[in-house]
Amino acid sequence: MAKIMVAMSGGVDSSLTAVLLKEQGHDVTGVTMHLWEGDDNGIMESQCCSVEMTAGARRVCAQYDIPYYVFNYQKDFRKHVIDYFLREYSSGATPNPCLACNRDLKFRVLLERAELLGFDGLATGHFVQITGGGDQPYDLRRGIDINKDQSYVLYMLSQRELSRLHFPLGGFTKPQVRQMARERGLVTADKPESMDICFIPDNNYRRFLNEERPEIMRPGPIVNRRGDVLGNHKGLPQYTIGQRKGLGIAAGSPLFVIEIDTVRNLLIVGDADELECRDFVIDDVRSVYGQIEAGTYAVQIRAHGEAVPATITPRDNGTLHIRYDQPQRSVTPGQAAVLYRDDRVFGGGRISTERYS
Repeated sequence: MAKIMVAMSGGVDSSLTAVLLKEQGHDVTGVTMHLWEGDDNGIMESQCCSVEMTAGARRVCAQYDIPYYVFNYQKDFRKHVIDYFLREYSSGATPNPCLACNRDLKFRVLLERAELLGFDGLATGHFVQITGGGDQPYDLRRGIDINKDQSYVLYMLSQRELSRLHFPLGGFTKPQVRQMARERGLVTADKPESMDICFIPDNNYRRFLNEERPEIMRPGPIVNRRGDVLGNHKGLPQYTIGQRKGLGIAAGSPLFVIEIDTVRNLLIVGDADELECRDFVIDDVRSVYGQIEAGTYAVQIRAHGEAVPATITPRDNGTLHIRYDQPQRSVTPGQAAVLYRDDRVFGGGRISTERYS
């Protein structure tokens, strides 16, 4: 029997995670991370870690006689997630705050606290699987429910972290999880998914950016590759690579955002063919096995995208050059590129604003 801390958001996944581990005989304690100064207002029921959601976690823990605590991590969340979010948009990149939260809070700060408090491990409701261990390295694998697989947002986990983590739901589908929760009478069994950015309750990230960093919302020209001015943008953070709608320009054929130039405050647009990219660079590289070797991998550049064959070449500065076998559309700086072979994660990194040449 292990002593396991379970990170609980109040949704069905983390609730069932705690209950399954309890049923397996483990000594389980539930915890919720109080992350941002607005999450105690109960603004939206579906918000991750809001009062409405943590109420569900408390009730599940009470039902199963599981100790439950709330830890305050507002300062850490501001530093590692919100400031990162603002910094990325300021640089012309499109951030993924869930990646930063997993990397710097759940699986670093919270895992460290679990160890300091004498827990043997930390569990979450992510749909991924861990195999190996003992004399073999730990492997991080996709969850069996490909529609819910969350390995893309956990590529940064190392051997040390994997040795202390538990993901009991990786072998189930989401419908199975809900059914098991209903069978146990969990109040969270039919809770809706949390889809919005947790620290932007109305999901209006443009309003949030304008309030936090008004200086980066400067209007400027919309141009094509030749430099022809086609219109004016309303502030570069309002746009992302591949965007077609909302540009406010008329042309004889569809135009898409193909580059965001923060140095010259230009929004660069082009046709669909100009969205295609074969070569790019990833930085802040993390590896499940200590390092990423040169070779062929399947590379996924969106949370629910397809992993596509590519050749990986390490560079002297610690970044990786990725060359797709076939050009791909909308390779977006700030997002993650994650490397797989079959269902096994090897690591990944942040798609750099550096253009490979």
